[in-house]
Order: sequence, then structure tokens, then C-alpha cells
Amino acid sequence: MEGLRRLEYRGYDSAGVAVVTADGISMAKKSGKLANLIAELAANPLPASMTGIGHTRWATHGGPTDKNAHPHVVDDGKLAVIHNGIIENYAPLKADLLKQGYTFVSETDTEVAAVLLGDIYRSLTEVEGAAGSEGTGALLTEAMQLAAQRLEGAFTLLATHAGQPGIVVAARRNSPLVVGLGDGENFLGSDVSGFIDYTRRAVELGQDQVVTISANSVEITDFYGAPAQGKEYLVDWDAAAAEKGGYPSFMEKEINDQPEAVAQTLLGRSDIDGKLILDELRIDAEVLKTINKIIVLACGTSAYAGQVAKYAIEHWCRIPTEVELSHEFRYRDPIVDEKTLIVSISQSGETMDTLMAVRYAKEQGAKTVSICNTNGSTIPRESDAVLYTHAGPEIAVASTKAFLAQITAAYLLGLYLAQLRGNLFQGQIKDILADLAKVPAKIAKVLDNAEQIKELATSMADTRTVLFLGRHVGYPVAMEGALKLKELAYIHAEGFAAGELKHGPIALIEEGQPVIVVVPSPRGRDSLHSKVVSNIQEVRARGAKTIVIAEEGDESVREHAEHVFYIPETTPLLAPLLTTVPLQIFALALATAKGYDVDQPRNLAKSVTVE
Repeated sequence: MEGLRRLEYRGYDSAGVAVVTADGISMAKKSGKLANLIAELAANPLPASMTGIGHTRWATHGGPTDKNAHPHVVDDGKLAVIHNGIIENYAPLKADLLKQGYTFVSETDTEVAAVLLGDIYRSLTEVEGAAGSEGTGALLTEAMQLAAQRLEGAFTLLATHAGQPGIVVAARRNSPLVVGLGDGENFLGSDVSGFIDYTRRAVELGQDQVVTISANSVEITDFYGAPAQGKEYLVDWDAAAAEKGGYPSFMEKEINDQPEAVAQTLLGRSDIDGKLILDELRIDAEVLKTINKIIVLACGTSAYAGQVAKYAIEHWCRIPTEVELSHEFRYRDPIVDEKTLIVSISQSGETMDTLMAVRYAKEQGAKTVSICNTNGSTIPRESDAVLYTHAGPEIAVASTKAFLAQITAAYLLGLYLAQLRGNLFQGQIKDILADLAKVPAKIAKVLDNAEQIKELATSMADTRTVLFLGRHVGYPVAMEGALKLKELAYIHAEGFAAGELKHGPIALIEEGQPVIVVVPSPRGRDSLHSKVVSNIQEVRARGAKTIVIAEEGDESVREHAEHVFYIPETTPLLAPLLTTVPLQIFALALATAKGYDVDQPRNLAKSVTVE
């Protein structure tokens, strides 16, 4: 149950467990959050057992009901199955099974996979004879291999059978699965946090593999039974890193983790002379010098990190850079070749849309780099190179510290390319890295002034819509600020490029309309400061309530704003690492004032492992 609690960020529409006992499979499952299952087990405990599986669900096929919750128990109560992902060919499989006389009690694609697995297992016992194989694990493993061959889509399937009580068998395709290696015990999980209390030794599973675990063994094959190997690694964070650390929510803890997340992402990536050393980038330097286009692939918050990075990469490297939503990319016949560098950004490394887009790009000959926060996840493994962000586990569904770490890693990548290609002098790179090294302390300074932002947000708990404006790197920051408010507070929020205001969005302005404006620095020859101040004047003249994020010392904005929150001075391209933080705090406080669960917003899951 503790493991499920740690994995509840992946889905919390329902939860369930099944254990193998001397009398067969015993199961409990409840719709709603894990607390409902905990209460059910307290009232009706399951029998003692040494083998079990559990699941927290994010509904895809079928609503969040008790019947649709996992595990699904089939084969006359002998077989229990849980599943992450989507079985794309479940409909024809279900039709075939119905013709054979099987019945279904749920609306899920998972039950189809379970019934299919049970049908195959039953046929194997008839052919091979229960006496010859029952109890060894061979039958359930072979049945899983055969079932996996017939399934299409994204799935991690776990199964346990009353006839083989000492094993759990799992299959993985396009969905996360990791093995935990214990002492006289072994584990399976979609994330190492599920078993971090018991072991830090983990094994990455490859694509299209089946694993059978017992208390003392781990055996891996491909879907056709050929022996396979996993890659063992050591988890470099402990259970305390996945806990709230005294904060009322994971999200507040993770917002306050951001100075450390940025610092850790920078750590060890340059030498004393300011030369970048990115050992993880296993792409030949001569190949990187020939790149003539960069495409950043991501979804949601990660896409906004990519949009911030675009400004810096193009400025430093002079390489045309596009930012694509992963789920749109491969369906529009994009122009990709061997001189294209694909940069995928994903906190979990399991985002299905991004994974499929990366695979498509590789088929077209492009080189691929992953920016990711989760060691051993699928996207980094399938990319040519990886930059890990080292932000530590992010549990709250709405991303905060991963966003800043992603921007930081993308900046490192841009500077590295500029270093290789000679676009910047080494002294310039050293100066930018020195500015980056100062950012964690500046984030901490913003966090020290969080109380005034929280007070304003709390006073606005009844607000129904908020507009955000920004220019240059402030534009994606405005969109991210709006996304956080939508995710957490469930109110309408929209981020606009400030220059677009007079081209339509200004029609939304009416008396009392809150408008949050990310104001660029007034310093510098090419400053957009005066233009954004003009935008503030335009909306205020029409009755807007203006809330401004500005640089320390910028007193000129005070007369145009009801509220001003100052951030420390930094260079314009690095400003998003600071201007984002007040917007995160604002969304957190407003949602808290409304009484919402900021760690687990409705309808959302942390890792979107389905297309």
C-alpha cells in the first residue's frame, strides 16, 4: 500500500490489490483515491500472502467505477491482471472471445487482455498438462509471451495466478516498467519510487520484453521466449526525497526545491575554464557541427520549456529551431533528415506522444537527444543521447521544478552546440555559465518573498478568469502561468503574446479583469520594456486589474499596476528561470484557497503513457 501511495501521482481514479493465497486469488478494489481502498482493507483485511499485485488507475476505457478498477480477476477467479496503457486492438479481440463464450463485467480494454491471457493459459495447461509445468512459472510466462504477441498499443501487463503462487509475470511495450532487486524479495513497478523503501537496485526493461520474478529470481525474455538482458542501475535518491519534507503539499515542496534542481542540473557540466563537458551526449561532434535544423518535441509544460529554449538556442547557435507538439508532429509529414537534431523534453521519459514522435524522427534519419528527469526511462533509452535534469523525483502532477530544470538543460545544450560550432567565444560561454550559476540563489530570493503573492492569490479565490501577457521569452512563461492556473484552480486562464493584444484579445478586457504581465528588463539596447508597458496601459485604460512581474529597480511600472512582484536582475534570456516562480506560487495559493487538491488535480495524470 505504501508503494501504491507513492505511485498515486500516476493515476487516482481507482485502486486495487490482489494477493495469491492457499485458497486462490483474494482481491479488493475501490473507485476514487487510494484512501478508499485503505479504508476497505481496514474493514475487510485480505488473507496473508507472499505474492501480490496492486494498481492505481487513470481511466481510459470505461469510467472510474469499482467494476472498471484493476485488478481484473478472470479464469474462474484464478488469474489476476493489472495494466497501464491502452490496448488498441481490444475490440476485435473482445469480439473473438465473446464468440468463444466468454463474458465481461467491465468496460475496460484491460479485462479483454486478462481474458485473452486466461484463455491462452488454459489452452497451455490442456496441451502441456498441469502436472508437468504447474508451479514452475513456465506456463504463466509462456502465456504472457503469447498474449503479448497478439496485443497492439501501449501496455505494461502484470499477472499472477493461483496455480503458480510464487511468481509475478509482466510484459512491457511502450509503457514504463522497472524491476527492483531485493534480498529474498523482488519487485515490479512503473516507477522506482514504488519500491524505494526496500531497495535501490533496479533493472531497466527493454521494449517488448517479458519478466518473471519470484522471491529469489528475475528472468527476462522477449515476446517470443528468447532470453534477454536488462540493465542494472542504482537509484541515487532515497525515500525521503519522495516525501513532502514538512510542506503541506508536494507541489509546494517542489516549488521550494527549484534552487537545488537548477543547481544540480548545472553541476559537473563544465570545467574550471568554463568549457562545457556533456559526457552524456554520445553523438559525434562532427555530426553535431553539420546540424542545420533543430526540432524540439514535447507536450504541455515541457513544450513551453522548449519554447523558452528556442530563443536562446537560435540566439547562441544561429540554427533554425522549431518547437512542435509531439502529438501533432508525426501526423503532418514533417521535413526531417540526417541533418536535423530532434530534442525531446519529457519529465517522466514515458510520455507516449513524445516517444512515438522520437521513433518517427529516428526512422527519417534524424539524430535524437532527450532532456529527461527519470533515469532509465524509455525516451532516453531510445534516443541517441540524453541530458538528465537531476531535479529529483517530482510527485505533484502539475510540473514545477522539472520545468526550470528542463530550461536549464536546454540552455546547456544550446551553449554546447555553440561551443562546438564556434558561434560563441569561450569567454562568452563562461560568462553565461557564470550567470546561470547565480540563478539558484536568485530563485531562493523570489521564494523568500512568496508570502505577498500568496496573500494576493488568496484574495482572488473567487476569480473566474485570468489573462497573462508576455513578450519574447516572457510569452511562453505567460502560457505556462496560465496552464498552471487551469491545472490547479480549474478556472479559465489564457496566455498571450503581448503584441497580439490589439489584434483581438483586448476585446476580452472589461472592468475588473485580472491581467498578469511578465515585463522584460528595461536594460539593454533591444529591450521590449516600453512596448510591454504600453500594453499594460492599454488594458488598464479599459478597466483591467493589472498584476506585474518586473525586474528589481524597475520603478516605472508601479504607476501602471495594482500589484508588482519583483525578481532579481539577470540577463534577458535567463529571466524565465525567475519570472516563472511567482506564477507557480500564485496558482498554488489560489487553488489552495479554493480548497482543491494541488498535488492531484482532477482528470490529470503525471505520466501520460497513452496517445
